[in-house]
Amino acid sequence: MKYYILFGPPGAGKGTQANAMVEKHNLCHLSTGELLRSEIAAGTPLGLQAKALIEAGSLVPDEVVEGMIEARFKGTEGVDGFLLDGFPRTIAQAEALDAMLEKDGEAVTAVVSIMIPDRMIHERIAHRATIEGRADDARPEVVENRIRTYHEKTEPLVDFYKGSGRYHEIDGIGTIDEVRERIFTLMDRF
Repeated sequence: MKYYILFGPPGAGKGTQANAMVEKHNLCHLSTGELLRSEIAAGTPLGLQAKALIEAGSLVPDEVVEGMIEARFKGTEGVDGFLLDGFPRTIAQAEALDAMLEKDGEAVTAVVSIMIPDRMIHERIAHRATIEGRADDARPEVVENRIRTYHEKTEPLVDFYKGSGRYHEIDGIGTIDEVRERIFTLMDRF
């Protein structure tokens, strides 16, 4: 089984590229936001726990998210692997993921990080705000906060995965097809 982690700042094209990665490599896409919504809608015990926490204005603890991911790993059939999007976000989550996979003799296959410069993040998010009507994307202070949060949260994870040799950067500048080809070339190595 393959286990890919998708990194990239807002506007890097993760959503666009994730769909193609999933299709070409027969992967199950696990987005933590979608996973939480799905578990809540299904009324699973973890979903009910998450719903109560969210309704109380609390963050969903790592253990709950990790439990949902592990359940999805064990309950998904007919795929060749998983594409994790939005998890892990901290060193503790990365270590928990490694421990979860090690129990089954597995490991993270690769971290695919789509990189674009900060100035391009502003351009792409402004464009997205226009075409998708996303008001939150139109506010410069919101975009700047997202960029800052990405750098603060992701850089420790980059170092964590670089240390294991599993971290790979992809140049996110170019057409969708050019970036996709770079990603596929990388993934074909595994």
